[in-house]
Amino acid sequence: MKITKRMKQINIKTPEKFGIVKEFSDFISKGNVIDLAVGIIIGAAFGKIVASLVADVIMPPIGFLLGGVNFTDLKIQIHPAVMDTAGKVAKAAVTLNYGNFLQVCFEFLIVAFSVFILVKAVATFRRKQEAAPVAEVPAPPSAEVELLTEIRDLLNKK
Repeated sequence: MKITKRMKQINIKTPEKFGIVKEFSDFISKGNVIDLAVGIIIGAAFGKIVASLVADVIMPPIGFLLGGVNFTDLKIQIHPAVMDTAGKVAKAAVTLNYGNFLQVCFEFLIVAFSVFILVKAVATFRRKQEAAPVAEVPAPPSAEVELLTEIRDLLNKK
């Protein structure tokens, strides 16, 4: 409470005046937040699929073609491991794991290409929708036309 009183003394608007809580509740209650959350969840699942595709399907044949190289094993040793007197590793080796980096780059390229194809498909779909002729809805007949139609129908019955 002391902070709020001091803010009022030096003429700083308090959060209640900004309506931050109301703005936040309005933001959360809109459908866009739900759409965003669904997109993030699907994106995370898609990322796992792409990671498996790259690690398990794409990289093994590339490694085989390059002479049996496993990309996750590619690294440059900066400092060797330190062993204690019992022969156990006291301090792990310091390595630069560029193979993992290459694998992540392949994953990024696949995701970027997939998003590009998706955006291109959506843009094509939107262009087709905008170019499609809009069927004109006939205006409802006026009262005079309805009356004349009824008179015609009655005369045809006689």
